[in-house]
Amino acid sequence: MFFLIGVSDRREELDFNQVITCDECGQFGRYSVFVVYTVLYLFFLPVFKWNRRYYVESSCCHTLYELDPELGQMIEYGEDVRLRSEDLKKISSAQKNGHHICAYCGYETWEDFQYCPKCGKKF
Repeated sequence: MFFLIGVSDRREELDFNQVITCDECGQFGRYSVFVVYTVLYLFFLPVFKWNRRYYVESSCCHTLYELDPELGQMIEYGEDVRLRSEDLKKISSAQKNGHHICAYCGYETWEDFQYCPKCGKKF
């Protein structure tokens, strides 16, 4: 008898959109929210999820922000939330210094890559 188990990182888009005027580039855009988590699979079925992190991305300049877990949970549960700039902690901005943090695996690089060298996903 054998067991098929596995662990992987997953990204899930949440049902949230907010129209904004971006603080980074000054253009109109929108915030979209997603959650990144690690999941344990048993026989290809997700059994346990942990290490949940919530992120916000602007559609105009693709600036990435980290979101407070409490606000992220409220959005995930469908509550009406209005994000303010004080609620967001900037992680990376493609407009300024080329510093990238992969939203899928967390790999950090200062090189000008379009794809993450660790997991292969697009920045």
